[in-house]
Amino acid sequence: MSAPRILVVEDEALVAEDLCDNLRDVGFEPIDVVSSGEAAIETARQLTPDLVLMDIRLKGTLDGIAAAGAIKETPGCPVVFLTAYAEDTTIQRATAAEPYGYLVKPVNMRELQATVQMALYKARMEKEREELRRQLEQA
Repeated sequence: MSAPRILVVEDEALVAEDLCDNLRDVGFEPIDVVSSGEAAIETARQLTPDLVLMDIRLKGTLDGIAAAGAIKETPGCPVVFLTAYAEDTTIQRATAAEPYGYLVKPVNMRELQATVQMALYKARMEKEREELRRQLEQA
């Protein structure tokens, strides 16, 4: 089985590089790094990652929450937020984007690994449930 493919959306190059190294160390495949919400949407549509690891504050006009809302329309592409911002208004906005996880920087590597694994599992179960529903409707 191939490693889960992860799109990293982070505007700080050193943080992104460290995330990619850590993701590789625990068996994930970072497929690209982008630094803006606009690039995140386009790259997610082109590469169809298994998961998007998304910072909230990004370069460009769209923040990570707005980008996640658009990416949510890509079937089977869960988003996990990884951000330094945890104030109530940010969390409320992020919740509306229906993320599969929300981690506050600096993040413990075990916590990141567990959150990504759980998000991937949840997305896989939702996909299987949807496929079963379609099969039952056709029967």
